[in-house]
Amino acid sequence: MSTIANNIAKVAARIREAAQAAGRDPDAVGLLAVSKTQPAEAIREANDAGLSDFGENYLQEALEKQASLADLALTWHFIGPIQSNKTRAIAEHFDWVHSVDRLKIAQRLSEQRPAELPPLNVCLQVNVSGEASKSGCAPQDIAELARTIATLPNLRLRGLMAIPEPTDDLAEQHAAFSRLRQLQQALNLELDTLSMGMSQDLEAAIAEGATWVRIGTALFGARAYPSQKAHGQHGA
Repeated sequence: MSTIANNIAKVAARIREAAQAAGRDPDAVGLLAVSKTQPAEAIREANDAGLSDFGENYLQEALEKQASLADLALTWHFIGPIQSNKTRAIAEHFDWVHSVDRLKIAQRLSEQRPAELPPLNVCLQVNVSGEASKSGCAPQDIAELARTIATLPNLRLRGLMAIPEPTDDLAEQHAAFSRLRQLQQALNLELDTLSMGMSQDLEAAIAEGATWVRIGTALFGARAYPSQKAHGQHGA
């Protein structure tokens, strides 16, 4: 068994155990492999081991990998900060976007989604920890934003996403993920997705209702970032 396949098996076991401990169906928790900075060969290897959902932060890098892996039936998730000049390519080449945090971006994604493709699945990113360095909508603004985005014609609002401030404190991990779950419940919209939890805190996220955990390091190992990309982590 390859290293990546072995790592996938280990993470799948963690997900299964965490779901069972929370009284949840393990199949209700999706494993989103965060493949930013990883070569196409690593994605192919992960797909051979059973994964089909991959998350990318950097558009140009993602488009190059998508082209070289076009023979595979993969589902592509954009999970990085979104600049206005990148929305067309994202709308054209991705199945999910987890990092929508303002109306302008959502409107552009809706307008630029090709008519022959199904609606783009989107999550709204919430800055649950109030960090100045993090992207995301403020919790108090999420209700208005969600209700407006839910009406856009070529998007399907699926739920919320968050990247809480990293901590080893289990109680703090649970509290941050609980805040996101409560925000989603308060919206009273038909949403089915909570994108939260990474390599170091997936157990707490699953206990609080995560439906996607975004895992990079535990699958592929530590990343070597080019200097210009050493910021804005959206899954690890």
